[in-house]
Amino acid sequence: MPELKHILFVDDDPSVLDGLRRMLRPMHNEWELSFASSGQEALEMMTRQPVDVIVSDMRMPKMNGAQLLEIVQKTYPHVVRLILSGYSDKELILRSVGPAHQFLAKPCDTVTLIETVKRSCALRRHLSNPQVLRVVAQIGSLPVLPTVYTDLVRALGSENSSVVEVGKIIARDASMTAKILHMINSAFFGLRHPVEDLSRAVMYLGVDTVKSLVLSMSIFKKFDQSTVEEFSIEALQQHCLRVGAIARRIAQEIPLSRQEQNDAFTAGVLHGIGRLILVSNFTDVYRKAVEESRSLNIRLTDLEKEKLGTTHGELGGYLLGLWGIPDPIVEAVSLHTDPRTSPLRTCGPLTMVHVANAIDRELCHDELPGGGFGYDMQYLQELGVADQVPRWREFAASMVESVTQAQAGAIHAE
Repeated sequence: MPELKHILFVDDDPSVLDGLRRMLRPMHNEWELSFASSGQEALEMMTRQPVDVIVSDMRMPKMNGAQLLEIVQKTYPHVVRLILSGYSDKELILRSVGPAHQFLAKPCDTVTLIETVKRSCALRRHLSNPQVLRVVAQIGSLPVLPTVYTDLVRALGSENSSVVEVGKIIARDASMTAKILHMINSAFFGLRHPVEDLSRAVMYLGVDTVKSLVLSMSIFKKFDQSTVEEFSIEALQQHCLRVGAIARRIAQEIPLSRQEQNDAFTAGVLHGIGRLILVSNFTDVYRKAVEESRSLNIRLTDLEKEKLGTTHGELGGYLLGLWGIPDPIVEAVSLHTDPRTSPLRTCGPLTMVHVANAIDRELCHDELPGGGFGYDMQYLQELGVADQVPRWREFAASMVESVTQAQAGAIHAE
């Protein structure tokens, strides 16, 4: 019999806790449930018994939900942290973006609550290294390229900047893309459908909220490239942006739905976010892995698995899943180097990102360490699209050439 997951609910309203007890009675065979009426009581309970997931109200006396989760994040970094609240104070929401993995709004139906907790627990299955698990669960900030950060701050400070322009700048950086989507898809904004388009996300959030997020160093931090000279973060970001563009173009060619096209682009931009996590949190280990990959001509992904017990895809998918990013994007990020492990055999965002990543690594193989991943031709044949790869590669080559010429022109102009 599998070990029970321990879920701790925190709310100062006794009637809410009683309602949760009744609502979750069917889960007693899978979960061990605990209930606390204050943040302090919750922390005392956590000293006596390990907790897998904590679900807290936002507005409570003495210690609010954001303050509680900040302490849990530092003291018990492996714990999944959720906010369940009907309170929507903007300042508290912004404060909780770092320590909270997801936000659920009251009233929350039983199915949504159970599925969210189940999904958060299930995401851990690929992470066998306890140290990696602790680090990822604790992440509240992600490294951002200084040039992108500067451009975005400048755009946000200009009266002439449009949401489209701001969205395009954010799309240049995987860290900002992930965090903005994390914020807009939280229940605090009450949107009926997930938002993956960055311009729409900026429009819904508002420029002031985006500015607050960007200027908060607890959310984003400038990346110091000198810490890992062997690995170019800028090259990785450019690769991710190209993969997103190629993935969307292939999705348009098939054609997939507009939603799947957006998912393919977003997943392409985010597919390397796990490497940002590894570079910024396991710097020495990753530096050695990069050196070994180059000297021995071994795939960097294989070395990630050997040294850290996980791949950058699995790691990125885990974090995005914790943040509530939609499943098609999480799957595409998690499995982009090994798509056959997906139980689904449909042509969707995962297929687009897998092919786009292989094409870009083939066309621009000198820019990143680790070697190309190649095409999983068996997987593509099962989907009936293997014969289309040469055509996709041809127009992708034209896209990459156009981008390269534009970048060269910009450098020359400077």
